Amino acid sequence: MSMTKPIATTRSATGIPTGKLAVWWVIGSEIVIFGGLLASYIMHRLGHPQWAEYASHTNAWFGGTNTFVLLTSSLFAVLAHHAAEQGDGKTAAKWLWATCAGGAIFAGIKAVEWTIEIQHGYTITANGFWSFYYTAAGLHALHVIAGCIIMLIIANDARKGIELHRVELIGIYWHFVDIVWIFLFPLLYIAK
Repeated sequence: MSMTKPIATTRSATGIPTGKLAVWWVIGSEIVIFGGLLASYIMHRLGHPQWAEYASHTNAWFGGTNTFVLLTSSLFAVLAHHAAEQGDGKTAAKWLWATCAGGAIFAGIKAVEWTIEIQHGYTITANGFWSFYYTAAGLHALHVIAGCIIMLIIANDARKGIELHRVELIGIYWHFVDIVWIFLFPLLYIAK
């Protein structure tokens, strides 16, 4: 018995491959989630000038380092996509593993940062600023972790030369996660 791909993966009414369309739909819904959260944060921040003092206790060095880590990991995702386009699944997998390592470093730095903040009494229940901080940064961190899990699955297949088009799809998602952080970093760490 031969295995055939479902027709939905090879053609679509829009002319966009179904997988890519699905990723953009996911990103659209994530924009609504993060957009609402960030708009709410900005409105509360404008209405509570004392939040500037609370924000002064965030560690811009941790945030800046994580920004560098995510931007570098996005470069690795681009290199993985380039390798996949060339049909080089093994190289694509290596770059995806490097991208995922960046995600793991990001999560590790975030864990250290939060441990220090919590030890100083800056918990999610300390005040409204810290509630927004942990909610926004935590939701973002969950997206990083989910992206890494999916990326490892795709890297395993790419290493075997299977479904190389999915390298681009996880890359699109990863760039979105990176862009969200580009908004979070200045709002939570720099705007003091």
